[in-house]
Amino acid sequence: MFNLVLFEPEIPPNTGNLIRLAANMGAHLHLIEPLGFSLDIKAVRRAGLDYHDLTRVHTHKNLDACLEKLHAPEVQLFACTTKGDVTHVDVSYRENDLLLFGPETRGLPEAVREDPRVSAKVRLPMQEGNRSLNLSNAVSIVSYEAWRQIGFKGATNLGS
Repeated sequence: MFNLVLFEPEIPPNTGNLIRLAANMGAHLHLIEPLGFSLDIKAVRRAGLDYHDLTRVHTHKNLDACLEKLHAPEVQLFACTTKGDVTHVDVSYRENDLLLFGPETRGLPEAVREDPRVSAKVRLPMQEGNRSLNLSNAVSIVSYEAWRQIGFKGATNLGS
């Protein structure tokens, strides 16, 4: 399945929503430190999350450590940014791809967007002059398009 990567996430409810999203999609959620919150048991309980939801959450000291572990020649790294060159539906996703998103208040830094390991800079279509979408909404839109492209692999309630 996919790897959802949050670069220095700041807002606990967004990450809580994405923990649940990853669990429901069968994806792995990777959090790049520093985090703007704690993932201790008390904080997890306050967010209404089950411990089981955390089984696919991984933290990394920095982006390089994360990419060293996950990035391989056959794995694509999509930097999701308002400064993207293509929309989220104009790329072809594959299993194990990395979908990278920046922190809520500042987005992905230029150095990350321009990293040579980035396969494409992906953006969501928006109306001119509007603020970008909430992080958990943006991750949901991109990740469900990626999942759709691989036939919703692993989903149990697709119908016939």
